[in-house]
Amino acid sequence: MVELPSGKMKSREGTVVDADDLIEGMIATAASASEESGKLTGLDTEEVKKVHKMVALGALKYFILKVDPKKNMLFNPEESIDFNGNTGPFIQYTHARIRSLMRKAKLADQLPELNMNIELQEKEQALIQMIGQFPGIIEEAGENMNPGAVANYLYDLVKTYNQFYHEHSVLNEEDENIRNFRLNLSIQTGKVIKQGMWLLGIDVPEQM
Repeated sequence: MVELPSGKMKSREGTVVDADDLIEGMIATAASASEESGKLTGLDTEEVKKVHKMVALGALKYFILKVDPKKNMLFNPEESIDFNGNTGPFIQYTHARIRSLMRKAKLADQLPELNMNIELQEKEQALIQMIGQFPGIIEEAGENMNPGAVANYLYDLVKTYNQFYHEHSVLNEEDENIRNFRLNLSIQTGKVIKQGMWLLGIDVPEQM
């Protein structure tokens, strides 16, 4: 059962929310949040609208799917669109950040040549371990018919990635082997994010 901040939806009392109205409201909220952040500067109007819709639907789907289907939940549209915390937009933004990193490095999806004769840092090891858990999480979600397992895994993954990103330089790393490894790690993280969100029926933008 899904409740709203205003309380339970009751058809007899006329307190039912129309899905189209909800989605339109979510798109407006996404547009407002995007304008405040200024992160879509440079995109044309149609591209901006596409990203707004992608973020709005991602926020709506993720906020509902992250909760165990056996439990009741409170859906708060404004909270769901937050670019921080356990939300779809936070995960989408991390994917966009990784894609931006790849563009700056002049990479598409190809992996840079690696020399693994390097010492792994704690955050790098943690990220590798998180990526390795993905197949098991999918299996768990399928066995328990609980997409929330994938949703919450993705949140933990992007938290781990952002900790790694803030603690270690990627593009400005002087050691080429370490730089290539961190780029590789970023690409692999981006692929898992995209695949995991696809499993939830959520698109991820290239820029956000």
